[in-house]
Amino acid sequence: MGIIKTNKLKYEYIRRDEDNNVEGITTALDGVSLDIKAGDFIAILGHNGSGKSTLARHINAILFPAEGTVVVDGMDTTDSSKLLDIRRTAGMVFQNPDNQIIGQLVEEDVAFGPENMGVPTEEIWQRVAESLEAVGMTAYREHSPNRLSGGQKQRVSIASVIAMHPKCMIMDEPTAMLDPGGRREVIEAAHKLNKTEGITVVLITHYMDEAAGADKVIVMDKGRIAMEGTPREVFSRVEELKSLRLDVPQSTELAWRLKKRGVDLPDGVLDRRELVEALIRVYKRNK
Repeated sequence: MGIIKTNKLKYEYIRRDEDNNVEGITTALDGVSLDIKAGDFIAILGHNGSGKSTLARHINAILFPAEGTVVVDGMDTTDSSKLLDIRRTAGMVFQNPDNQIIGQLVEEDVAFGPENMGVPTEEIWQRVAESLEAVGMTAYREHSPNRLSGGQKQRVSIASVIAMHPKCMIMDEPTAMLDPGGRREVIEAAHKLNKTEGITVVLITHYMDEAAGADKVIVMDKGRIAMEGTPREVFSRVEELKSLRLDVPQSTELAWRLKKRGVDLPDGVLDRRELVEALIRVYKRNK
C-alpha cells in the first residue's frame, strides 16, 4: 500500500436554507479509489467542480469521507486520535500564500509550525535554515513576508510546510495567483524537494505544462477519476481531454494538429524539445 490510499471515497456538499432544511446535495467525490506511492510526484487535473480540491482536503484530513476511506501513511483520517500525525505527515500548501503567512519575518513564519509541534528551540532554527535553503529563500530569512513577490511568498509557504518534516506535500493550485516567473519558481522548488528530499508531492493544477513534469497524472471529472497514467499516456488522449473541457500542453496540441494534417509525429509529445526533435526526424526521413 502507498503513502496515500483512498477506497471508494464519497463526499457530498449539502446546501441548507435558513431553517436548516436541505435544499440540495452536490456529490463532489463519487467512489474515488487511488493509491499513491511514497516519493511520487502526482498531478491532479480537472475543470472547476471536478472534485480535485475536495480530494486534496481529504488527504490532509480537513474534510472526512461520507463513505469509503482515506488512509495516510497507514492512518485512517476518521481516527480523531491520529489527526495531528496525519496533518504532520501530509502538509498542505494552499492557493493564496497570504492565507498561510502569519509571521513578521520570513524565519518566524517558517518556525511557527515546528514551534507549535513542541520541537526544541535549537532544532527549530535548524529546520528553518534547512527549509529556506531547500526552496532558495535563505537570503530573505530576515525580510518581511509582505514585501516579497507572489512566487517568493509561496516558496515561504512551502518552506513552512517542509519545516514540519512531512512525508507528503499537497499543493492545491499553488500557482493559480502567480505570474509565469512565480509559477516557475514554485514548481521548480516542488520538483527539487521531490527529487532531493524524497517528499511525495500531490499537485492540484489547471496548468497542463505543470502536469507534464509529473510521474503520474490523474484526471477528474464529476467527482470521479476519468483518466490516469503517465503524462505521455494521458496527453496522448487529446480528444478525450478536450471532451472533458481540458487543454493539453502547447507542444502537445501543436503536434496533435500537425499529425491530423498528415505529419508523421508520435502521440504524447510533451514539450518543445520533444516536438523539435520529432520534426527534425520527420525532415530527415523526407529529405
